[in-house]
Amino acid sequence: MSSTPVEDAMRLKITEAFKPSTLEIYNDSSLHSHHKAMQGSTSKETHFRLVITSDAFKSKMQPARHRMVYALLKDELQKEGGIHALQLRTRTLEEEEKQAAREEAEKGEVIADVENA
Repeated sequence: MSSTPVEDAMRLKITEAFKPSTLEIYNDSSLHSHHKAMQGSTSKETHFRLVITSDAFKSKMQPARHRMVYALLKDELQKEGGIHALQLRTRTLEEEEKQAAREEAEKGEVIADVENA
């Protein structure tokens, strides 16, 4: 039996439904275990951050993309001791490539090498 059944279920469902080129799942539950709402919870899988890149999101605005993910994970969200919080970053491959190019361009050129000046 897996020690991360919620994460495993999410990975399987998202992979099958969206065929993502990028899927990153971060379990942030330990960062929130001290919150009042989490007192008494024995689950170690309550707070997740997902990065999903998929062409299934083409021509859809962010709210529609998020609804797609919420609908897919409705069982995990509704289950007692299941997902309490889900942070989503959804994008298409084209958006991911544009973001990577923008980040590369923002690095800029080295104007002066301070060490060797």
